[in-house]
Amino acid sequence: MKQTILFLSISLLFSCKNETTELNEKEVIPKEIESNKIKVLNFGTFHFGNTSDANKTEFDEENRELQNEVREISKMIAEFQPTIICVEELPQDNEQLNILYQDFLKNSSVLNTKHGETSMIAFDVARLNNVEKIYGIDNKMGYNYGLGDYIENNPDLENSIDSKTYLQLTNYPFKDYPEIVKRKKNYDALSVLEKLKLLNEDVYLDHLMNLNADKLLYVGIEDGFQGADNAAIFYQRNMRIYSNLNRIKMNENDRVFILMGAAHTAFLRNFIKISPKFVMVETLDYLK
Repeated sequence: MKQTILFLSISLLFSCKNETTELNEKEVIPKEIESNKIKVLNFGTFHFGNTSDANKTEFDEENRELQNEVREISKMIAEFQPTIICVEELPQDNEQLNILYQDFLKNSSVLNTKHGETSMIAFDVARLNNVEKIYGIDNKMGYNYGLGDYIENNPDLENSIDSKTYLQLTNYPFKDYPEIVKRKKNYDALSVLEKLKLLNEDVYLDHLMNLNADKLLYVGIEDGFQGADNAAIFYQRNMRIYSNLNRIKMNENDRVFILMGAAHTAFLRNFIKISPKFVMVETLDYLK
């Protein structure tokens, strides 16, 4: 009897091991599938020039030292070896955009600073990789960034959804991340490279989704959806940007570099994560 029980126990153990082995073998499959996906370097930046964004970074694009630093960053990004480059410009402006790029190639020793990060980074990365054409994938839609603050600061109005969470996201967005708080407090003193590293960390990208849209989901007047409706506009804009990305003809041998304001990078990150078509590389691996 004891021998029978021992035999059954050993059989069950081997059965479990075989089942585990089968599961582990199945887990390898997604990695093989990923190798057939189009690699994407989804890169977030602050805007180098004028911007209507809610948050702005002081940046003197005519400063030679900053220009040299930007060129070094472009060399780092160029190591990704992109074949397709997408920027925060409208698709209908692609012809003019590429005329400017071709003009830059004629005298590439001088950075074109007239179009912010598009001309200072994307043009140089394209040059370093012999990319012939740059694609604008932006879509413009206006919405009320400050709706929540307006409601919170207006004595005649009351946020009827969740004022506590809204104010926490507004005033203490990195409550659980003291290291990010420290770096953010010192943001203006950081080098361009360190600023870009911060912007491209997952925690910071999550913050930008809250800052630009998701915190409005905690805002409304009476039984209305004023906050959610405005957040939906920003979501729609980013969905349209992603659709414009998918209009570009590409195959599994292409490598896509996307240079956008970091709030758009945050949304694109989530779309690309669940895509059957794309796989993201780690941005910070290219910022050494």
